[in-house]
Amino acid sequence: MNSTTVMTPLEAEVAGLIVGALQLEVAPEEIDPEAPLFGEGLGLDSIDALEMALAVSRKYGFQLRSDDERNGRIFASLRSLSAHIEKNRVG
Repeated sequence: MNSTTVMTPLEAEVAGLIVGALQLEVAPEEIDPEAPLFGEGLGLDSIDALEMALAVSRKYGFQLRSDDERNGRIFASLRSLSAHIEKNRVG
């Protein structure tokens, strides 16, 4: 992880959720919050996106819809996903 990139508490929590839900072989704190989740970054795929969406809906009480045209931006990085959760979570 880039030493200048520090995770917020929510980003750390979401990183843990992603690692747990997808059973990744990486420690949550090793995820760069600004690195891509798909492709070059963590290398996730569309099945992983579905698993993440399900985990987010269970934990934070709102749905991430597969037909949302913003998904490219929402799932771009840990930081963008966390920001979306911050705005939309219930409770």
